[in-house]
Amino acid sequence: MQQSHDKASTTVKSGDIANVRRSNADLEITCKHPTRSDAIAKAISRVNGGMFGNILLGGGIGAVIDHNTGQAYTYPSWVQLVFGQTLVFDRQNDKENQPVPPTAAAPAAGMEVAKKP
Repeated sequence: MQQSHDKASTTVKSGDIANVRRSNADLEITCKHPTRSDAIAKAISRVNGGMFGNILLGGGIGAVIDHNTGQAYTYPSWVQLVFGQTLVFDRQNDKENQPVPPTAAAPAAGMEVAKKP
C-alpha cells in the first residue's frame, strides 16, 4: 500500500501499520496486488476543532503554525479499500469512529482508475 500527500509518502506491506502525517492536502491511497486491479482511495482532509480554538484564543500565530504543521487537519478515522474500485472517504461522514460507507468517485486530478492488464 502506498499513501501520499504534499508532505510525505509511505509504502507498507499488507498488514503493516502506516503512520499518517497530517496535512491540509487530501491523502491518496493505492493498494496493489499482482493479479487484481488496484484499489484506490482518497481520504479528504478536514479542519479540526483545534484550529478554531487557536483562532479564538491564540490568535493567528497558533492557527498559522497548526496549518503549516498539519495539526489543524484530520483524516477519516476508518478506510477500507476495495480492489478494482476508486473510493472517497470523508471525515465529515464519521459517526463516533464507526465505519461509514465510502462514496465511489470519478478519478480526480492525479488519480487514475486502475485497469486490468
